[in-house]
Amino acid sequence: MTDSPKYTLGLVFYPGMTSLDIIGPQQVLSSLPGVQIHRIWKTLEPVKTDDGMMVLPDTTLANCPQLDVICIGGGLGQVAVEDDPDLLEFLYKQGSTAKFITSVCGGSVFLAKAGLLEGYRAATHWAARDRLAQLDVTVGTERVVVDRNRITGGGVTAGIDFGLTLASILYGEEIAKITQLLMEYNPAPPFDTGSPEQAGAELVEKAMLFMQGMMPDLAIAQ
Repeated sequence: MTDSPKYTLGLVFYPGMTSLDIIGPQQVLSSLPGVQIHRIWKTLEPVKTDDGMMVLPDTTLANCPQLDVICIGGGLGQVAVEDDPDLLEFLYKQGSTAKFITSVCGGSVFLAKAGLLEGYRAATHWAARDRLAQLDVTVGTERVVVDRNRITGGGVTAGIDFGLTLASILYGEEIAKITQLLMEYNPAPPFDTGSPEQAGAELVEKAMLFMQGMMPDLAIAQ
């Protein structure tokens, strides 16, 4: 493994993000040889996610080195920060030099607003598909969409699939398979309702009402 390629990976954290969007990929990618991970936000103060978890960044937007891979997730609180000029400028600048520009869940909305998804297909959380389409992005419904050097995952748990896909691209299929095995990632969900296509219209409507209760700005943002 000593001759494995080296990659500098940046995971963007922000208040109100969904922790699993980034923790899933981090769990996969942190075990790979030669990956240096930066956990990034404006300050090094703790960031509170939408489930109450506190995350401690180790790199600021201002002192972040040039990244090989940039990744941002979504969250119930993303509407409050997705037009932040400092964040969008950071994404644009890193995206202009990064080898891979990536996101999970609603993170693709950030990439689109930073001008990084024009002419690309991308995935996002099912509840954000219309929003992403309004930003002139071709929206894919797959768990992971790979379009050249843009790699985007669907909602929340798709971050693990995204991480394994990226691991395969960076280090080859065998390393990705070993990583999946070590994680015992062998999903067998108790219900077959993990996508709107599977869940059906009635359950989707109830889920949207439930989400709007947690995120009042959702109706405005759509």
